[in-house]
Amino acid sequence: MQRDFMEPGGFGETLGNDVSLLNAAVAPCKAVLDAARAAGILVIHTREGHAPDMHDAPPAKVERGSPSKRIGDPGPMGRILIQGEAGHDIIDALYPIAGEPVVDKPGKGAFYATNLGLILSNRGIENLLVAGVTTEVCVNTTVREANDRGYRCIVLADCCASYFPEFHAAGLAMIKAQGGIFGWVTGSRQLLQAMAA
Repeated sequence: MQRDFMEPGGFGETLGNDVSLLNAAVAPCKAVLDAARAAGILVIHTREGHAPDMHDAPPAKVERGSPSKRIGDPGPMGRILIQGEAGHDIIDALYPIAGEPVVDKPGKGAFYATNLGLILSNRGIENLLVAGVTTEVCVNTTVREANDRGYRCIVLADCCASYFPEFHAAGLAMIKAQGGIFGWVTGSRQLLQAMAA
């Protein structure tokens, strides 16, 4: 839920997307985030981006597509998808609090080239609640990576969003196909009701 994907002037908009479509996920995410914090559930935030010298940004990723600005270019929130820049950070409504790990990832999946697996294994965590944007890219990639590592994933449908509503629907359908081939899908209300019970 980074500014570069969620807000005007960020990378999402430079790709020609209507970033306002992602706002629908913010309130459900906030409700789940508040409930998780109150219940003492570990919250882990992720941010996609690259080191300022871009040594971890593959040329194929930087050169892809035809955005008005590329990764590393200056934008209104600093260099696009560069660690330490304002656009790289998480939106204010869902900002991490003290003690919540923030995993910086150079790719779309949260496990690739990160310490996420170590954080989870050190705490004996086997079940993940997954939320974020975009459904078909970072969420789907992370869930598939988690599935291959033996984690049980529940994706919170209304806590995810896409610039393309049809991709959101397809991304969720792929995750839950065949009885949960990659994971399960539910809504924030169902989760909050289960937590309250």
